[in-house]
Amino acid sequence: MPSAALVAARMDRLPVTRLHKLALLTLAFVFLFEFGDLNTFAYVAPALKEHLRFSVADIAIVTSAAFAGMALGASLGGRLSDHIGRKRALVFSTLVFSVFSLVNALGYDIPSFFAFRLLTGAGLSAMVVAATTYISEVMPASRRGRMQAAVMAIGLAGIPCMSFLARGIIPLGHDAWRLVFVAGSLALAAVPALLALPESPRWLQHKGRHLDAEAVLAKFEHHAPHLGPVDLKSVRPETESKPAFAQLFRGSVGRRTLFLAVVWIFQTLGFYGFVAWVPTLLAEQGFSLTQSLQFAALTTIGAIPGALLAWPVSDRFGRKVPLVIAALATAASGLAYGLTFNPIAIVIFGFCVNLLIQTFATLLYTYSPELFPTSLDVNQPAGVDESSGRGPVGNSVSISAPATHNT
Repeated sequence: MPSAALVAARMDRLPVTRLHKLALLTLAFVFLFEFGDLNTFAYVAPALKEHLRFSVADIAIVTSAAFAGMALGASLGGRLSDHIGRKRALVFSTLVFSVFSLVNALGYDIPSFFAFRLLTGAGLSAMVVAATTYISEVMPASRRGRMQAAVMAIGLAGIPCMSFLARGIIPLGHDAWRLVFVAGSLALAAVPALLALPESPRWLQHKGRHLDAEAVLAKFEHHAPHLGPVDLKSVRPETESKPAFAQLFRGSVGRRTLFLAVVWIFQTLGFYGFVAWVPTLLAEQGFSLTQSLQFAALTTIGAIPGALLAWPVSDRFGRKVPLVIAALATAASGLAYGLTFNPIAIVIFGFCVNLLIQTFATLLYTYSPELFPTSLDVNQPAGVDESSGRGPVGNSVSISAPATHNT
């Protein structure tokens, strides 16, 4: 029967196996549509102003509904992931955001869009919580940063893809904008692959399902036959404790929780304040529907190299210092973007904002779960205490971080 610390040690000594690659590609595919779906309303909004006579205030109401849904999904997604498992939470949340993205195509007024975007946002954010926790718990610690960066980089391609798709489709006709929401629902195709993923052995262990945890460990190790012995010196002795939600707000863990809450609030405001409003505000400044969509599409290209930039930075220089540098550079680029009305400068500074904010987001997605031990699962029975789990070798907990991602 493996202990929690031994499970962590065995997972962290693994190379990147076929199962890791399957998880990476599957989650990257889901993120491709998650990131795309996050921005569908932003791209559709100028068309709604033109064809359904939505005002800027109307668009703000619907946009706020999506954010409210994301807050709900982030709050409940972690508990759902702790209760039913990382894999089941991934499947459920993917189904929710994909189905309601499709339903968005039927929107016709403010109340209908408000309800549909609220539920879509809840699914999107819950999926991100489950996915980032799964990556942290399944990927080897020494490769976790680059794996997170790879998933994000592939997924972030959904932003320019959706943006250019909207640029090509929306001008075609009065109701062509509905097809953009249909495209956002295609993550449904990933559900069979999600069902094929192994459950997190760390979660299984903390739920007392020791035989299941051992079976998953054996499956991973089967694909890495030349493993050396486990470094028993790294396996800390276990102590009995009963985890509780209140532990997130006590002592050093409480300080981490407060710190991350503040960072995520401002990161979310900064990113979504930029992405959600750029097409609409460009149209308000006199640019045509086609021009505003084209400028927005060009700037989103920066998201992909931004996530890739986190790849070499994260595992070589750690998380904290690169996070500070990326945050300062994003602020400078955003200020420059807001002060210019020149089309070329709009594209250049918008590109920089998208690039840098995705570097920041990818680093933050990796850093956040590493600050908490898996044992801070309020749904688990009394068991081991891994309160020492922090940094790149620590275990993770399904914290309720909002989706960004475009982090």
